[in-house]
Amino acid sequence: MNNKEHKTLKKRLHEIIYEADTPAGKLFDVILLILILISVLVVMLESVESLNAIYGTYFQIIEWIITILFTIEYILRVFTVKSPLKYIFSAYGLIDLAATLPKYLGLFIGKTEALLILRSLRLLRIFTILKIARYIGASNHLIRAIKASRAKIGVFVFAVVVLSIVLGTIMYLIEGTANSGFTSIPRSIYWIVVTMTTVGYGDIAPVTALGQFFATLVMIMGYGIIAVPTGIVSSEYSDVKKYKTNTQVCNNCNENNHGDDANFCHQCGERL
Repeated sequence: MNNKEHKTLKKRLHEIIYEADTPAGKLFDVILLILILISVLVVMLESVESLNAIYGTYFQIIEWIITILFTIEYILRVFTVKSPLKYIFSAYGLIDLAATLPKYLGLFIGKTEALLILRSLRLLRIFTILKIARYIGASNHLIRAIKASRAKIGVFVFAVVVLSIVLGTIMYLIEGTANSGFTSIPRSIYWIVVTMTTVGYGDIAPVTALGQFFATLVMIMGYGIIAVPTGIVSSEYSDVKKYKTNTQVCNNCNENNHGDDANFCHQCGERL
């Protein structure tokens, strides 16, 4: 195989493995998704002792077959990119490696089957696999909105913390001598947080009329507090500029957040 044929094969494999724009690429990713689901299902069934006692050998065979296939896929992913280290140390690269290693580590350090459940993290690829670009774009808009809201949410959380301390102290003063479980200010603050977040464990409850009235105010306040972050993010989300994305992945730097009409990678300039 000459150098030109080698580059053509490498590019073709990259399109199949990293992108879902072609029928071959989509088929590859769907098969990968099915293998991931089977692998996760097998790990869960293996944890059931009665099933493992009967089908344990079959579970092991299936796990080894999938592990070998994942290993081949991982090697191909490294082989088909121009900068292997960028893929290896990327988020998806580390997830792919973590999904492959446990079975091999089990040969040297004993039982590591439970770690195989890490393969479920690979389901994050479903956004690319199903080529739902509009949802990828929506997720990017949401991420931008959350980032834009960080300062406001930070101030809000700080205010809630201060409010919890103040309300917890007041509740301790009201219920502290009533033998109702509010034995300290920290414990009262814990009750305030549980109540305002509408969790309501019920392990502590006010018994005095004043305490119950105060608790009612805290509960009503809790609903308002929960709604505030949603309003902040929603406001920022409405201001986020629309940005379309596709599933093309740069074979030089592995960047995948490109616009629909992009011909070159916006990060390194490589032709897509």
